[in-house]
Amino acid sequence: MSGFSGFFQSVATREGIIAIVVAVVLCIAVALINKSKGRHMSTKTVVAIGIGAALYAALSAISVPIGPNTSFRIAIALLPIFGAFFGPAAGFLIGFIGHALNDAFMYGGVWWSWVFLSAMMGLFGGFVCFDKKFDPMNGICTKAHVAMMYIWSLVGMFVGSVIAYLGDVYLYGEPAEKLFVQITLANISNLIVIAVIGIPAVILIAKSKSKNKGLKKDA
Repeated sequence: MSGFSGFFQSVATREGIIAIVVAVVLCIAVALINKSKGRHMSTKTVVAIGIGAALYAALSAISVPIGPNTSFRIAIALLPIFGAFFGPAAGFLIGFIGHALNDAFMYGGVWWSWVFLSAMMGLFGGFVCFDKKFDPMNGICTKAHVAMMYIWSLVGMFVGSVIAYLGDVYLYGEPAEKLFVQITLANISNLIVIAVIGIPAVILIAKSKSKNKGLKKDA
């Protein structure tokens, strides 16, 4: 059992139903927050979610084992990038769908508690967008925004880790000691990827947009 069949069979499990319900509630909550701030999900964002989820699933196949059922993955860098440019809902869905698809295709089923670790990093990685002055598409990304991206990424890792831990212990019956090692190693590797690749990529893209804007003014 692998691929889409593995994905849909995993959705039909108790853990899958709980995961989908939680994901829907979170997306509705974010949508309501966006609506209150006058932000709406555009067609461009929907397309970005599809592309981002596919990229995340594909790049997650490139991994280096660093511990028990734990790997170093450069795909994590996509979460703060897409979150910063397209918002928390996009970041969440890219992490959620991308991780679930990778699990289904690589292992034949979805480990839902760990899907939320990726999803939470994408969700919180996009919270910087709630600052109306943050506009990387137009080259606006200050030092304060960079600091916010790092802080929100850490919060996302913490919240995702709590969900992964509780889900594994109480839904899957995994031993707590093993999980502590897994989560610690996963967060160390995730932090390295986000700090070295993810957030710096957002800064570089914002700077390039700013330079292009300046060149257009001079032309």
